[in-house]
Amino acid sequence: MYKELKKFKVTNQFSFTADDSLEEVCNASEGSGVFLVYSVGDEKELIMVGSTGTVQNNGTLKIKNGGLKDKIVEGHQFAKTGRKYSWPAQMKIENISTIEVVWYETFNDKTKVIPTFVEGQVLQNFLDENDRLPKWNVAF
Repeated sequence: MYKELKKFKVTNQFSFTADDSLEEVCNASEGSGVFLVYSVGDEKELIMVGSTGTVQNNGTLKIKNGGLKDKIVEGHQFAKTGRKYSWPAQMKIENISTIEVVWYETFNDKTKVIPTFVEGQVLQNFLDENDRLPKWNVAF
């Protein structure tokens, strides 16, 4: 686990196969924060980091309807379509049997850390260790 994530108390994870319904297995909250996606096989590999929630000038949070759950299930990736469709297709292309999604609320009543800041920290650490971003992150 990345040290930046240890302080976040509202967290959980779920596994997903290409045959599952992402809407059904996703247990993410409607809060704001980050999510890490791992391919699980002989080894566990971080393949993506994402976030949701924007902190406004006055310190309040602008949250899209559905928060982390909606971002994971409906967010666009690989095509102009939700991950509930694009992830299973990409998993088949890459021969990934299972992915694990770990999510953290980084901005709530008790904790106020900008989600994209945490996303950037995790991506920077990955870049430092691997000289590249996770393979499902196109850019940051």
